[in-house]
Amino acid sequence: MKSLALHSSPARPRWHRLFRSLEAIIGSVLLAAVLLMALLADWLFPGDPLEMIAQPFLWPGDDAQFPLGTDSLGRDVAAGIFHGARVSLQIGATAVLVSLVIGLLAGASAGYFGGKTDRIVTRISELFQTFPAFLLVVVLVAIGHPTVNYIACAIGVASWPMIARLVRAECRLLRHQEFVLAAQTLGYSPLRILLRELLPNLLPTLIVTLSVMMASAILTESSLGFLGFSDPNRISWGGMIGDGRQSLQNAWFLAVLPGSALAATILALNLLGDALNDWLNPRRKGAA
Repeated sequence: MKSLALHSSPARPRWHRLFRSLEAIIGSVLLAAVLLMALLADWLFPGDPLEMIAQPFLWPGDDAQFPLGTDSLGRDVAAGIFHGARVSLQIGATAVLVSLVIGLLAGASAGYFGGKTDRIVTRISELFQTFPAFLLVVVLVAIGHPTVNYIACAIGVASWPMIARLVRAECRLLRHQEFVLAAQTLGYSPLRILLRELLPNLLPTLIVTLSVMMASAILTESSLGFLGFSDPNRISWGGMIGDGRQSLQNAWFLAVLPGSALAATILALNLLGDALNDWLNPRRKGAA
């Protein structure tokens, strides 16, 4: 039997309408370029991007073998940017997945069951919100081993209250709708109602929020790398910017090039988030 929520929802917009907006086109092109960099990193730049393989401080164009120059230790800047794209996307995706799982479980339970469960989840989320998210991530990374996966999990753990609050609010609104009451009358279990009836109605809002959270996670990891808290065995854009800040006067490109890659990625995710918001919520666009 098909989900009752799907029958009660209005017709969903078609995919081709999404790419009528300039924001979606620019965001998709930029994000596709970053994904291509991550996929081609091993093929174009095999080996360890942290390896010192050339004369330090080669400027872009000085040597065809190193098109974007080398840093203060003789490492290939282009290799670092391409391999750094893989690290940023991995951390962004993993952090979003962790925060999504925790936030969905906590927010859906609080919003659907209410009562004591709602109070417990609300108090726990408020406890997490008493600490600045970035400070909490720094503390978690400082007391643990700063691998890429650990950093991603730390960012996800610090970010889940945003998802939980959103899911809780939506579930509180939807649990009294007719399709939920009908599912309860038919004897559906709470888990089935959450997965089959409520979750499909939460997806539009979640998709938009997750795109913004992924951009935030990538920016957080870059900030950690800038401060020296990144994985020492993996190159990252934040670490490259942090290393390049010491040579801004005589080799500004060492900070500007990875910073431009980071800015392009954040811009792409934010543009896609805005485009998805307008596509999934046409009333918002009309009101604006």
